[in-house]
Order: sequence, then structure tokens, then C-alpha cells
Amino acid sequence: MADEPLVLGIETSCDETGVGIVRGTTLLADAVASSVDEHARFGGVVPEVASRAHLEAMVPTIDRALKEAGVSARDLDGIAVTAGPGLAGALLVGVSAAKAYAYALGKPLYGVNHLASHICVDQLEHGALPEPTMALLVSGGHSSLLLSTDITSDVRPMGSTIDDAAGEAFDKIARVLDLGFPGGPVIDRYAREGDPDAIAFPRGLTGPRDPVYDFSFSGLKTAVARWIEARRAAGEEVPVRDVAASFQEAVVDVLTRKAVRACRDEGVDHLMIGGGVAANSRLRALAQERCEAAGIRLRVPRPKLCTDNGAMVASLGAEMVARGRAASDWDLSADSSLPVTDPHVPGTAHDHDHVHEVSKENLYS
Repeated sequence: MADEPLVLGIETSCDETGVGIVRGTTLLADAVASSVDEHARFGGVVPEVASRAHLEAMVPTIDRALKEAGVSARDLDGIAVTAGPGLAGALLVGVSAAKAYAYALGKPLYGVNHLASHICVDQLEHGALPEPTMALLVSGGHSSLLLSTDITSDVRPMGSTIDDAAGEAFDKIARVLDLGFPGGPVIDRYAREGDPDAIAFPRGLTGPRDPVYDFSFSGLKTAVARWIEARRAAGEEVPVRDVAASFQEAVVDVLTRKAVRACRDEGVDHLMIGGGVAANSRLRALAQERCEAAGIRLRVPRPKLCTDNGAMVASLGAEMVARGRAASDWDLSADSSLPVTDPHVPGTAHDHDHVHEVSKENLYS
């Protein structure tokens, strides 16, 4: 246990300041400071508000994580941080903080990919990832099918959203139904009491000539909004629970259908589902049902690890340390469109000993 890398991870790609600490594949701390309430009145995340919230929450959240883990900052083997993709300003706060801590402590810095981190976090729940692993990542910003043969160096995109991501569609339909923000949890709650077959909403990109693994939820979102508007214009009551259930079913039907097909086509017998929408109860149930029918093992982390968190960043960072991947340089910057094919941002300098002289007099020594 003591020989496994002890890594702190910082996640600030959107509206949650996440700090996690892991030792190998064991989660020691997962501290989160969310600014979701500050964005609720706008009906979505405001980048400037998110950045300011990260600035205020960063140091207290790091201190809370260290206390929860029962470790000292000087005991860390490395600092990992989300370098992208995400909101540029929010990412910069996390990257700047990680560089400051790593430099002052004399520890290697690892800039890692947000999407790859969502895959790697499952190791904290179910052990080492099989290689290869097919991953379905679904959140407010992305809907992606990814094939990973090595989470630290080889992640291949199979398909992605071409317009609205699934989580974004959930937020927009919740807003049309006057259910508030964020939309995912409330749609899931209402859908449990509705009929998923009540309304035949369209399934995007499922035709014979459509891209096999790509996703599109813009047409579905528009169809649901128009259906609701038509009922209201006619003076009829909108069956909120049935709308929620039928909309949700259309989303998860497409997601699971394409994910299982990708596994079959690539000969992969493991499917991992991550991202905020992975907390959706119907997505989990339908994925389990279809995976069992196809002889595929399903891996889904507990809901708290599906949403953005520092534990997932720390997990990927620990894997980088364990596999001897090159640390990032001190000029590491945020990349809001960092491709998933870059699980981390390696540097050219492999020796960080020059910062140990700086760290001798710092508060953590």
C-alpha cells in the first residue's frame, strides 16, 4: 500500500471545484465545492461566475481534502490537474493552483485530460481497467464513445455528439417544463412516475445512412419543445411526468444501443459508463439489461464519482506516476479543446529536482 503513488488531483473544468486524493487505486478523499446554486438563476453555467467561485474555493477545498485523507501535502508523490477540455477561465484557475502547489512542494505536475479522467475513475470503484475498455461518457458538455487500450497513452474516439450533448438536452427540456436547473436529476425523478411509451419522440442518428457511433440530441430537444408548446397553445395540460419519461427513454435508448453496438463491432467485452448523466437511473438500468443480453460486463461508478470531481483526476494522475509517464512542464497551460487522444500533456523536462530548493522553506516542509 505504501509503495503505491499518493496523488492529489484538481478538477475545475466547469462549475465544481473538485479535489481528490488517491493512493494507487484507493480513494482517500473526495472534496467538492459546487457553485451550481449560483448558476441556477441563469438556467446554465456562467463561465465568469464559475471562475470566480473556483478562486474562492480552491485553497479551502485542498485543505479539506488533505485533512480528510489524513496526509500531509509534503507526502504527495505528484499533483494532477485537468488541463482540458472545459471552460478556459475555469481551467486556468485549476492549472495555476496545481502549478503553484507542485512548484512549492517540489512535486511533479501532471496535466491530464478531463474525459480520460472520467474513464479512469472507475478504477477506484471496480479495480484496474480491462484493456481494452469501451467507454460511454455522457454529460452536459459531451456525449462520447471512446476505446481505451491504455488510459495513460491510448484513447481512441469512436463517436461523439455533433450538436447538443445529452446532459445539455436534459437541461433544456427541464427549462421548457419549468423544472429548474440542473435538469438531469429532476427529469430522472419525474420520469420514474411517467410512461416512457406515452409519446413517440424521435431517436437521432439511428437511420441506416447515419454515422454509426455519433450522437445528436438537438432534433429530439426541438421535437419535445414543440410538442409541449403545441399542448400549451391548445390550452391542454402538459403531462410532465410522461414527457419526462418519454424524453429520457429516447435519450438512453440511443446511448445504450450505440454503446453496445460499438462493443460488439470492436470485440470488446467491457463497457464503462461515466460522466454526470451516468447517474441517471434509467440509463443504468437499460445499459445493464442490454449488456447482459450481449454478454458484456458493465462498469458504472457510483453517482458521486460520475459527476465532475477531483478523485477522477487524482486517479489518472496516480496511473501516470505508476506507469512512469513524463510529468508536464512548468509552462503547462489550459486547453479548452484538448483532444481525448491526449490523455495527458507530457513535458520535455523529466527532472523536477530543481524545485526542491524552493520547497525547503515553504509552509508544507
